[in-house]
Amino acid sequence: MERPFEMKISACITAGNEEDKIAACLKSVAWCDEVIVVDSFSKDRTVEIAKRYATRVEQHEWGGYIAQKNYIRQLAKYPWIFFVDADEVVSDGLRKEIEEMFEKGVGDTAGFQMPRMVWYLGKWIRHGEWYPDLKMRLFRKDRGYSAGEEPHDRVVVDGPVHTFRNPLYHFTYDNMVDHLNTLNRFSTISAQQKAKHGKRVGLTALLFRPWWRFFRGYVLQRGFLDGMAGLIVACLSGYGVFIKYAKLYEISRAEKTGTGMPDARG
Repeated sequence: MERPFEMKISACITAGNEEDKIAACLKSVAWCDEVIVVDSFSKDRTVEIAKRYATRVEQHEWGGYIAQKNYIRQLAKYPWIFFVDADEVVSDGLRKEIEEMFEKGVGDTAGFQMPRMVWYLGKWIRHGEWYPDLKMRLFRKDRGYSAGEEPHDRVVVDGPVHTFRNPLYHFTYDNMVDHLNTLNRFSTISAQQKAKHGKRVGLTALLFRPWWRFFRGYVLQRGFLDGMAGLIVACLSGYGVFIKYAKLYEISRAEKTGTGMPDARG
């Protein structure tokens, strides 16, 4: 049964060089009333594949995670926005939850958050800092927008929020090398953002923040229950924190000596 206009959903997917993953993503949102893909000029077959499944495909110069999400939000013609990344898949359970909720009525709810479950080293990660990793992804267009600090965008809504039980699947990393490359890239972006806002780093941050990140994920959030994969996730999370602050230190020194700043490639 077709939903009334006020209940219609625009699935919005931002993509870049995701030819291996975008088909599964788009198939999982085919039930939405509109599927929009904004591609940041991929050099692979992402656009070609997207055109097979999406209602609308556009290319737009990459302006950052937050700006790209706000751009695609403006393209949507329906009242509800569903942000899904190109390496994510909407589970059957989550789809059913959404459809049932929208059929019975959402009341004054402004947004819906959902757990995100990561596939890593051949298994689903069900503990630690990676799960439930609640994400606000489905929201009223007129009551929400993307905010946060690069490279981590988040949706902010004005009004009540409901939490779904079923997950959004996240196929984050192809392998360990991909994971390390992402940590390297994200830590540079994050360090640059902190430097831009005048933040500096001291010995305490370098010594203790990485260990706290490891301890919180592995012990307090029970990452150890995911076995060897849980240990690796916690260790690399701590490593990511260390290199972020190490790069912030490098930037601070570069500003003082006039030797320049590193770019987001490393």
